[in-house]
Amino acid sequence: MDEGYGSNYITIEDEDGNEFELESIDTIEYKGSEYGLFLPADMEEDDPDYGYIILRIEEEDGSEVYCSVDEEEELVEVYDLFMEKLFADEDTDEEEQD
Repeated sequence: MDEGYGSNYITIEDEDGNEFELESIDTIEYKGSEYGLFLPADMEEDDPDYGYIILRIEEEDGSEVYCSVDEEEELVEVYDLFMEKLFADEDTDEEEQD
């Protein structure tokens, strides 16, 4: 993913062939795998299904493939790491503004 200017978006397809656009928030590495944190780009924030989506990023034939994280323990651990990182970034931003 490009860390340049503006937001980065990906389009994924579920098992039923429905396409969803996701906004990339951040990526981290955990236990040798890369994970992405996303928000739905085509959903209102007050929608009950709106929230963070975590996908494992794998490489297949030279392309990035986004996979769901099915293990509950793995999902919770990666989510906690993302939240620590996001809140640490917020704390740093607030200190810089003071």
